[in-house]
Amino acid sequence: MNKIIGVSSFYRVFQRLKIKSREMNMKSIVIMALGVLLMLASLFAQTKRHVLIYTKNEKGEGMYIHDNIDASVKALQHICDRHGATYDVSEDASLYTGENLRKYDAIIFTNTNNKAFDTPAQRDAFQKYIQGGGGFMGIHSACASERDWPWFWAMLGGTFVRHPKFQKFDIKVIDRAHPSTRHLDLVWHWEDECYLMNHLNPDIKVLLAADLTTIEDDKLAEFPSDIFGTLFPLAWYHEFDGGREFYTALGHQIEHYSDPNLVKHLEGGLLWILDK
Repeated sequence: MNKIIGVSSFYRVFQRLKIKSREMNMKSIVIMALGVLLMLASLFAQTKRHVLIYTKNEKGEGMYIHDNIDASVKALQHICDRHGATYDVSEDASLYTGENLRKYDAIIFTNTNNKAFDTPAQRDAFQKYIQGGGGFMGIHSACASERDWPWFWAMLGGTFVRHPKFQKFDIKVIDRAHPSTRHLDLVWHWEDECYLMNHLNPDIKVLLAADLTTIEDDKLAEFPSDIFGTLFPLAWYHEFDGGREFYTALGHQIEHYSDPNLVKHLEGGLLWILDK
């Protein structure tokens, strides 16, 4: 009888231990799962991209400011929203300090023009940001910013000279492997200003080029002449001085920023900069 009671007692203890073990295992699983979730949340927070959308234009007599800035900003905000990136929108050059710029994965100059900075210290902070691995994207008249700063020309890829009248023309897609151009046909029929630039960085990787044979302009023989034959670069990417840069000359009109092809072009450029 005692033996039977002993075995029974052992069985009950064993069952309790099994139940407790299962409870402990469940607790361990829950703790492990919470740990994984916290790790993923931390990883997501670390990889979440933060972008500065910069719109500064030098103001004053004779200074041209595009009316497309708000439309371009909204398009960029929607792109960021779709990819979970956060953003600040500003025309305030005082943001350009070393400490503040460290929080941005990319800076976008959208239709900026003429002076983009107010002080040499701001220029220096921007240059160090790029040299530290920062990303830069320039849209349309961004190439007309900082026209007296050779480093900026080389970083962006070139600097504005002039454009023929607003008109329809053909764009040749030079590289369809890049995320900013893979959605396009080999020839893109477009209506815009065809920006002509000089001081082009020889290391840029051209994505789009204007077919100059489709441009009406009686000054083409003067500039750009036959520098690139019948084509002229309009969009490119490169890696310069430690950073990643993308530029497109397209986007003069407000309605351009609701055009699916241009929006995808901008989206692909930004994703390349952010390496997504």
